[in-house]
Amino acid sequence: MLSSAAEAPNRAPDPPGGETISYAQVATATSNWELLEVRPISPGTERIVSFANQKGGVGKTTTSVNLAAALALRGHRVLVVDVDPQSNATTGLGIDHRGLEASTYDVIVNGASADDVIRPTGIKGLDCLPSSPDLAGAEIELVEVAARERRLAEALDGSLSGYDVVFLDCPPSLGLLTVNALAAAHDLIVPVQCEYYALEGLGQLMGTAERVQAGLNGELRIAGFVLTMYDARTRLSSQVADEVRRHFGDSVFGTVVPRSVRLSEAPSFGEPVLTLDPSSRGALSYRLLASEFESRFELATHVPAPPPSKAGPAHEEPAVKTATPGPEGRGYGVIAPPPGDLESAWPREQPWSKR
Repeated sequence: MLSSAAEAPNRAPDPPGGETISYAQVATATSNWELLEVRPISPGTERIVSFANQKGGVGKTTTSVNLAAALALRGHRVLVVDVDPQSNATTGLGIDHRGLEASTYDVIVNGASADDVIRPTGIKGLDCLPSSPDLAGAEIELVEVAARERRLAEALDGSLSGYDVVFLDCPPSLGLLTVNALAAAHDLIVPVQCEYYALEGLGQLMGTAERVQAGLNGELRIAGFVLTMYDARTRLSSQVADEVRRHFGDSVFGTVVPRSVRLSEAPSFGEPVLTLDPSSRGALSYRLLASEFESRFELATHVPAPPPSKAGPAHEEPAVKTATPGPEGRGYGVIAPPPGDLESAWPREQPWSKR
């Protein structure tokens, strides 16, 4: 269970063994510099946002893909850069990484131009810089390369014109690929799963962000925390959400992403949930998150133009025909008479009749 603020203001949920997780790292990092800060996006410039959390399965890829799709559907130009060797953001946007000629591996390791690797997706205004499993060897190949932590930042410099927002989907680790993403980003958004283990690494993540800000990227700020996989049926989800909001306050987005079957199914169809099932709970939550993202970053709100009218006789609305009520008040339509010789072909036995 969670400790109350009055009993222990600097404690996280108590694990089954009775040990406690201290937030001293978080408090120290926050007090040392302006780690938690939201800056508006200047018109005509792109904002690079990294989604990172060293714990796997917290919704980094799901959030980056669906939030990008929601912003694109609202009229923004968005690019998703897949920095994860698992390539889940790539396949989630309908791109088969097995048939790629180049990927983020070639951009980071071989110096390929990002403009030549960027691929369009099925959503207008949403592009993807795809990944491949080859990226798993990048950390070893870059060991002896000078300024290896800034390879991604140098590759993206000058290749992002025309985009309003660029999302970097990080792997579930604090290795060289994540450091590259943090060194290239202006802002960091941390997805937090509403379960106990997701709280353990927040202090470590913020410590890593602090070191990157001090040594590699002075512009890096944590722009917010997104609560994901919220299950309203469990008390633990609400307790974890309350704990995160108590420690980080207004830095936590107001929108909470619930557990949703459609969110889990969408990657198997190669598309975001917003196009797979626009009326699902997951799609609605990411629409609300996109609206909150616009407000927080002061993005211009675009109203997508309505689709062109399909005029002409081939597209005229058919005339409505009223059906005639059927016999014996059985509703609308016609009741067909039973076929002849039905009794002789299939005699109905009465189970209660004498034999």
